[in-house]
Parts: sequence; structure tokens; C-alpha cells
Amino acid sequence: MGVASLSALRSKDPSTQVGACLVNEDKRIIGIGYNGLPQVLSDDEFPWVKDGNFEETKYPYVVHAEANAILNATQSLKHATCYVTLFPCHECTKLLIQSGVKELVYKENKYEDTPSHKAALRMLEKANIVIRQCAQEDLKITYELD
Repeated sequence: MGVASLSALRSKDPSTQVGACLVNEDKRIIGIGYNGLPQVLSDDEFPWVKDGNFEETKYPYVVHAEANAILNATQSLKHATCYVTLFPCHECTKLLIQSGVKELVYKENKYEDTPSHKAALRMLEKANIVIRQCAQEDLKITYELD
């Protein structure tokens, strides 16, 4: 979870920085991602706001942390564990299931009452994905920027 949390710091999203780390059965990191724009797009040329007309918000442009971690994976994700700082949306859940992830460890779940969360949870349960929350007190990261 520490690597996922550190990865989240790379996100330019001012309201929700999310990081994900994929680990294989040997406990080796095989993919890392954070929420951000596709790699050839400039963070300064696209919006980061949450409200307004759809095309004037961040939503049509941002690639979620889980998707980036999957795209950055260096090997098969079969039986992998996904550590993510925010419970995945229904779209990322489909990608995690399809890629072979068998365990999901998340830090927080601020969208727990949304239809997206309910759909994600339903899929994860039907796919027999192990779900657990990382206790906040178990995670402490300190860093200094020069």
C-alpha cells in the first residue's frame, strides 16, 4: 500500500490523487499506476475540475490508477493482488477481473454509496475476488521535498 500511496503523489489531480500497485504471487511489484492523463497529453492543456459540462471536466480525459497499473504491468496479472488507495470504480473493476487479479486491498472508499461502487462490489463478489481494507493506522508514510 505504501507504493500505491507514493504513486498517488504523482497525480496532478487537485481533488483526488489515486495510486495502484500490482503484486504477483511472489510478492514482487509487477505494475504501478496513478490517475492522470494519457501519456502524450499535457496536464496543463486539459481541465482538472469536477463540475461543469462533461468535456470541460477531468472525467473524459483521466486514466484511472488501476488501468494505468494494468497497462504498465511487466507480466501476467493472473492471481495478482491490487493495492489501491481508493476503492475501484465499476470500470476499473472490470479490468481487474479480466486481467486475472484475485485480491483487492484498498485504503479508502469515499464513494461507498454510489451505484458504481455497488456494481463493482457485486462483480468482485461474483468473481470470488478477496477484498480487504488496509487499516489506516497500519500505513504511515513520511517524506520531505527539497
